[in-house]
Order: sequence, then C-alpha cells, then structure tokens
Amino acid sequence: MEKADNQAFTHLDADGRVRMVDVTEKDETVRTATAQGAVYMTKDTLTRLLSNTVKKGNVLETARIAGVMAAKRTSELIPMCHPLAVSHVAVDFLPDEAESRIRIEGSVRLAGKTGVEMEALTAVSVAALTIYDMCKSYDRGMMISEICLMEKAGGKSGVFKRSK
Repeated sequence: MEKADNQAFTHLDADGRVRMVDVTEKDETVRTATAQGAVYMTKDTLTRLLSNTVKKGNVLETARIAGVMAAKRTSELIPMCHPLAVSHVAVDFLPDEAESRIRIEGSVRLAGKTGVEMEALTAVSVAALTIYDMCKSYDRGMMISEICLMEKAGGKSGVFKRSK
C-alpha cells in the first residue's frame, strides 16, 4: 500500500500523526454558516408536536435550546474542531405537513479565524435528535435525514451556497 501524501491533509503532520490545524496566522473575519436537516414522522406525531400535546413537553423549544447548546460545545464532540466563542446561534423549525416532517435550520455566526460549519451542522443534528427523543414513545419509525451545509461565508475560501 502506498503512503499518502500527508501534506494534502490539513489534520495530519508530515509523519501522518493527527493534529489540530494551527490557525494562529489566519485573519479574523466574520464567518457564518447555515445548515439544515429534517425529521420525518407520522402525521399523528406531527399533529401532537405542533399542538404541543407531547407528554414530555414543548418539543420544539426544547430542541431549539439543545441545538444552541450543541453549537457552543461542538469542539467537545468533534476531535479536531477548535473551541469557538460563537457570537450568535439560531435554530428554527419549519413544519411541513404535506411531507409529515419538521425541517430544521441552524445558523451560526462569529468573528474569528476559523469557520462555523461544524457548529451549524451540530446544532441541526442535536435538535433533530432531541425531537426524536421527545417523540419516540409515539413514533419509533421517525427518520432523521438531509442534514447538510446550505451556505457559509467568510474566511479565505469565501462563499459556498448549496444549489438545491
């Protein structure tokens, strides 16, 4: 097996050891990221969730808090993520009764030396898991899917915008 060119991998040193990328010399810029995902469920479960009659409490507000907390703690979950002092996190829910799903959108913002894509993705993921946890007694067949980065801005790589 051929040895990979480790210089092409930002999280490996010249000897192939894992490392955190050194961002010391990078410019501080405003960085934003938005991610989305969805939780599909039965129509009955969606009705309970939207009418706030789930026995565990207010699902969407609990999931919103969980998503914000998760974004702030991403570096504790993803090994090579830098701990970031995020300046804004928003988690929003867009019910879609026709598709029997809750679409989740998470956005994160800061002025810093590294991007916030992982924080936005983590916010959406944990919000989705919270919805599942709070509704699983009604619907164990819920499906979490479509988690992806929608857009990011700031830093050397500039703007990314998913073409739907």
